[in-house]
Amino acid sequence: MPSAITGALQRAKHVVGGFTVAQRTIAIIGVAVLVLGTAALVNWATRPTMSPLFTGLSASDANAVVEQLRGASVPYEIADGGATVLVPEAEVYDQRLAAAAAGLPSSGTDGYSLLDQMGVTTSQFQQSVAYKRAIEGELAKTIEALDGVSTASVRLAIPEESVFVSEKVDPTASVFVDTGRGTLNTQQVEAIVHLTSAAVSGLEPANVAVVDQTGHTLSAIGGDAAGSAGADASDYETRVTASVQQMLDKLVGTGKATVTVTADVDRSVSQKYDETYTPLDKGAASSEHVRTETRADGKGGAGVLGPDNIAVPSPGGDSGYSLTDETRNNVINRSVESSSTPAGSISRLSVSVAVDAAAAAGIPADQLNQLVSAAAGIDTSRGDVLSVETVAFSPTDADAAKSALQAERDAAEADRRNGLIGAAMMAAAIGLPVLIVVIAVILLVRRRMRPKDEFEAMFGEDAPRGVLRPSLAEELPAATVPMELTGPEPVLGEGLPEIESEPAQVSIERRRAEIEAASRRDPKRTAELLRSLITEGRR
Repeated sequence: MPSAITGALQRAKHVVGGFTVAQRTIAIIGVAVLVLGTAALVNWATRPTMSPLFTGLSASDANAVVEQLRGASVPYEIADGGATVLVPEAEVYDQRLAAAAAGLPSSGTDGYSLLDQMGVTTSQFQQSVAYKRAIEGELAKTIEALDGVSTASVRLAIPEESVFVSEKVDPTASVFVDTGRGTLNTQQVEAIVHLTSAAVSGLEPANVAVVDQTGHTLSAIGGDAAGSAGADASDYETRVTASVQQMLDKLVGTGKATVTVTADVDRSVSQKYDETYTPLDKGAASSEHVRTETRADGKGGAGVLGPDNIAVPSPGGDSGYSLTDETRNNVINRSVESSSTPAGSISRLSVSVAVDAAAAAGIPADQLNQLVSAAAGIDTSRGDVLSVETVAFSPTDADAAKSALQAERDAAEADRRNGLIGAAMMAAAIGLPVLIVVIAVILLVRRRMRPKDEFEAMFGEDAPRGVLRPSLAEELPAATVPMELTGPEPVLGEGLPEIESEPAQVSIERRRAEIEAASRRDPKRTAELLRSLITEGRR
């Protein structure tokens, strides 16, 4: 081992050997804190980034996936109550391929693959049931692909076709969706309804029911395809209110006007049939004449009058005589038109607007009414009502709003400050013990090295050993200044000269010089002597 390393180890051993019990305890705690902190930092830095392998798994599928990961010795984590399995980001695609090869996840609804399992002995009833299940499975898979839908289940009620049934029953469908913690908007529900109705022949969108996991009906049988008429009316009121409010905010200023809109919705569904009769087009025959004649001599005939009103007789006949003359008039065309009006049409609209009198002082009342009427889409023939009034606004609400806004800002600032304080406290809790241990070790080392520093302060760094620093020699009387040792250095504890008249400080410094000279000459004996003195002092 190199001498530099050996010397450093000997000095460290010498310093540690001089520690008291309390100092050793502090040093051990400091080393333990440093080791644990380093291990935690290395563990955090080397921890792999986890990514979702599968989400929305059932209990059986999650168990099968976990067993496969254990067999492959791949670390994993489970989240969302066992529905999500996380693996290291570098292993995501490899494990997905391995799971697909093992047929996982396997609890999904089967689609058209059910038809592959049918044999030649399958009955017609089994074929029809398997076909319906296949359509249900394919629809469920397609709906689960939509954003916000984690699980879907479709049930179809398709009546059997028969020639012995006079009235035909329309098919119906029910769709159950699990949205997790979210909700579906109107457009998504409408997409589910139309997707289901388009996949089954004869299924109308009005015959599709959609229910979520909370039991809330998103689309009812016989209602609108994407919600009730009340929801449509609420959306309409919101749009009109926002349109009028935006116009007034730019006109009189923000907070200087308030708008209230009420829409009466017709919830009835109506159907209308129209039959129209029109004259024939030009060039078409307006009438048709048919004449049949039978003579008594048996040579009568019957036929259709030609262009010259000459009847063409037919051979044969009997002895009787008959004459039939028929005229058919084709004078009109007939057309039938059917129309259906769904629920949700606006039958009446009421708009009430209040404007601050101070803000609307320079705007004519007629001009303000026309602006609001155009922005709200008022139709007087439908019975719509518009009321615009200028009144003095109370500052109480404005002050309350400002106070609430300021309180919200203060709360946000307090949260930010608390977050910074928490982060600082966490950093202090981690770094303060380490800092205290480092400072304690430095102080202990400096304390152990202090005698050497005092020795170097009393003697010059470049001066020969045993000679006092010139500045110290000038302060002392000339008779008491020791001279440089020219003879053999005295052995520790043997023949030390005694000077009766020298000061105590000079005597101490002289003894230190002598002890240091003896330690250089015989370091082993000096170390043994110091060790025995330390042991006796501790006793």
